[in-house]
Amino acid sequence: MGRRKKEPGSIHRQNIASTAQELFMQKGIEGTSMNEIAQCSGYSKATLYVYFKNKEELVGFLVLESMEKLYTHIFDALKNSNRTKDRYDNICQSLVAYQQEYPFYFQLALSEINIDFTHTDFLPEEMETFKVGEKINDMIRRFIQDGIDAGDLRTDIPILPTIFSFWGMLSGLIVTAENKHAYIEQAIGITRDEFLSYGFETLYRAIANHITEGR
Repeated sequence: MGRRKKEPGSIHRQNIASTAQELFMQKGIEGTSMNEIAQCSGYSKATLYVYFKNKEELVGFLVLESMEKLYTHIFDALKNSNRTKDRYDNICQSLVAYQQEYPFYFQLALSEINIDFTHTDFLPEEMETFKVGEKINDMIRRFIQDGIDAGDLRTDIPILPTIFSFWGMLSGLIVTAENKHAYIEQAIGITRDEFLSYGFETLYRAIANHITEGR
């Protein structure tokens, strides 16, 4: 522990969080104790509580980290093209890559986010998670508005409901493809990737301006 004590607190927090993430994936959040996290991360229980006062705070840290990684994936997807359909395809593929690379984070990003900050009983990470979520929503809002302005997306779609429908349906497709890929291949006769491609294209057609969608 001599060398560890000299490391910044952020390193200790990340070490503990990484171990907790692995345990949560194996046993679930409820099925994992702080004792187990301490033992597996190589810290004493007393030291663990120096960096995270309880499991709720630890989960909050992971949720924030999941949202920050999601923000980066979507930001990178949107910056690589100015064409609406290409940007949409990039977003879809970035979400698939995100789920494949960070399955636990993907699950956390879909969990409930605190939006009530009128009281003082909330974690600092919850406020930061909310802010990152708003930044993500704003990126998608601008993407949709740019698509409307370019004539590629329907002018009659309400932007905010479209954003949340967008998230719900895209994430639902990805989760279904991940959990039911064997059934999809056997019963429908298409691969996981073909299923996703069909689903993504179907969703895009729901918001596309059909007069100009072939451009």
